[in-house]
Amino acid sequence: MTATANTTWNLDPVHSVAEFKVKHMMISNVKGHFPKVTGVLTLDESDLTKSSVAATIDVSSIETRDAQRDGHLKSADFFDVEKFPTMTFKSTSVKITGGGEGTVTGDLTIRDVTKPVVFNVEGPTAPAKDPWGNLRVAVSATT
Repeated sequence: MTATANTTWNLDPVHSVAEFKVKHMMISNVKGHFPKVTGVLTLDESDLTKSSVAATIDVSSIETRDAQRDGHLKSADFFDVEKFPTMTFKSTSVKITGGGEGTVTGDLTIRDVTKPVVFNVEGPTAPAKDPWGNLRVAVSATT
């Protein structure tokens, strides 16, 4: 039996964000983000496919650069943040496609509705020290 090297990484709230782009009124794209993201990445360094990630987004933190639109998105017409203040993601599988890339499949829950999603992932990078001596890794995912 061989020991596995698991490391746990907390998402850095200063450098983590969930961004989106949607078609608005079939005319233009609206971009926005949720700056309040928390989560944990558990890396199995001997077999990355056994790694996992869980993240929570504070839906009330939505920012689209338009206060009226942000208020509408927070309302019961869309996210209904009073009833559903967070959205969550929990991975169910990790696949490595090569070249530092892979896919992470998992369950995304928005307004108590859970659907499977697949993220294309770059990373994780090798751990590196920041200027203050803290170890960090970087991961980028899109869907």
